[in-house]
Amino acid sequence: MDRVGGICKDKMAPHERMGALMMGQTPDRVPFNPFAMGFAGINCGYTIKDMYDHPQRAVEAQLWTAEQYGYEPIVLFGYAAYGGWEFGGEVKMPTSPWEGAPAVAKHPVESDEDLEKLELPDVKTAGILPAAMEFSKLCDQMGLPILPGASGDVVTVAGNVVDVSRFCRWMIKKPELAHRMLQLSLDHLLEAYQYWVDTFGAEKIMAGFFVTIAANQIMSPKQFEKFVLPYQYEFQKKVLDMGVQAAFFHICGEQNLNLPLIQQLPLGSPRQPVILSFGHEVDLDTAIKMFPNNIIAGNVEPQVIQNGKPAQVYELTRIAIEKGKKAPGGFFLMPGCELPPMAPGYNVHTMMKAVNDFGFYD
Repeated sequence: MDRVGGICKDKMAPHERMGALMMGQTPDRVPFNPFAMGFAGINCGYTIKDMYDHPQRAVEAQLWTAEQYGYEPIVLFGYAAYGGWEFGGEVKMPTSPWEGAPAVAKHPVESDEDLEKLELPDVKTAGILPAAMEFSKLCDQMGLPILPGASGDVVTVAGNVVDVSRFCRWMIKKPELAHRMLQLSLDHLLEAYQYWVDTFGAEKIMAGFFVTIAANQIMSPKQFEKFVLPYQYEFQKKVLDMGVQAAFFHICGEQNLNLPLIQQLPLGSPRQPVILSFGHEVDLDTAIKMFPNNIIAGNVEPQVIQNGKPAQVYELTRIAIEKGKKAPGGFFLMPGCELPPMAPGYNVHTMMKAVNDFGFYD
């Protein structure tokens, strides 16, 4: 392989590298994207809040930061608290170094009676969706993949609308209310995806699937099977049936006990590749064994990227790369979740160093 000053020389441009990965081919090296929104904003002189208030700045910051560090420029627009604002509640935008993303400030449903009055929001005007649509139009103009603004998964949207603790109590004591909320969440997400498909065409869209509050720190596998699996199955199947070409599926947090159930979800095909991204709690060897036909992504621990020494970050990245390169469906290096906005820039640079040292295919 070609080396310049001891560093391997890329043989592919970023779009060629990602194209090869998505088509089931082996790229020159492991692609890398640190899943950075807030970090990119701060890096470019903006605020974290700017990344959610100003779509133009969000696109610019992510592209500029990818250029600076040399990673693949996949740009994102979304937040884990999606649903609370969109269904009529209130959201608090991040304004301090300790706030990395928007958070629900007032849930739309604060009682059983509130759920009975809850209606589906207008996907053209609700919450962050107008800004997300503007962001997607900017991506379209630049020829970038479009990830719809309705981020999240069915159960996490439900938890953001009613509060996670209330939703967990409903699963145990009032399952009929939990199911009603899940159906509303599903209907909303499908409406939003149809809006994006109608606007841009399915061939330009990469779906964003997630399972977050369904992690085993919050729910048991039995609850996942009863309350999450049927709704998430329908969501993913119907989105892929719209003709969406590819998907990114982030499996957040401690999900080891849920993995056999996640295997039952629609996970794409060679014509509709789905990238499965895992938190650091799931060993990449396990992910590769259980999902051999998918592109595997992950999973350097975010808190180490923020708080660890460069040598620690380098070593964890090396381990992830060397495990991931064995994935028969392909591998994409990422942190185990969003890159912490206050992570030291040198630690991100260190991850790219590890890619150059260990990420090239023979």
